[in-house]
Order: sequence, then structure tokens, then C-alpha cells
Amino acid sequence: MTKLLLVEDHDELSDFLSRRLRRRGFEVVVAPDGPDALRLAEEEAPDLILLDMNLPIMDGWTVARTLRQQASTMPIIALTAHAMSQDRARALEAGCDEHHAKPVDFDLLLSQIDEALLRREEREG
Repeated sequence: MTKLLLVEDHDELSDFLSRRLRRRGFEVVVAPDGPDALRLAEEEAPDLILLDMNLPIMDGWTVARTLRQQASTMPIIALTAHAMSQDRARALEAGCDEHHAKPVDFDLLLSQIDEALLRREEREG
């Protein structure tokens, strides 16, 4: 079963996404902030991270940069209300593999998850 780490500080969105992802067959681990995201990324070894960029304590850009500095290869999809092209570029520069603007388009998000996992599988061959 594919394991996702959902990093989201808004309880309603976290609950909504985790329930829908579980119904699609994913195992979902949830972190409410950056430090928990880093801890759970190490402990749970998820296949992919869905990362809110606006988090308390430590923002998503810092989380992504930290994971990449640790040589993590797990795909990261930035979830953010920042939808401008420079926001996408900033997320990719921080180490995210993809950018998804809120409000979440669930079908598009599923497609991005599938594509990111496929690219990882091809890289690791």
C-alpha cells in the first residue's frame, strides 16, 4: 500500500484529504506542522509527501529544503494558496517536485500523485 505523509495544519482540510485519500487506497499519516513532518518523514518513510507551505513553527519551504539536504528522494507535492507562477518556482526551488494550488482539485491532485510516484519509480529503476 502506498504511504502518503499529509502535512496540513488546518484540521478540516487535513480530515477531508486524508479521508478521501484513504478511500482511494492510500495509507495516510498526518502531521500538523513542520517539525512533525520532518520527524514522521524519517520514522514512517512515506512514498510521497503532500506539504502545505504555510505551516506553524516551520514553513513548508524549510521542510522541503531540509529533506533535500538530508538527501531524501521521496517526492514532495507543495499544497499552497500561493498560485502565481513565481510561487510554483519557489516551491520547486525549495525541493518540491510539484505544486498544487488550493483549493484542492482532488482529481488533479490524484494525477499529480500518480505522476510523481511513477517518476520516482523510473529514477530508482
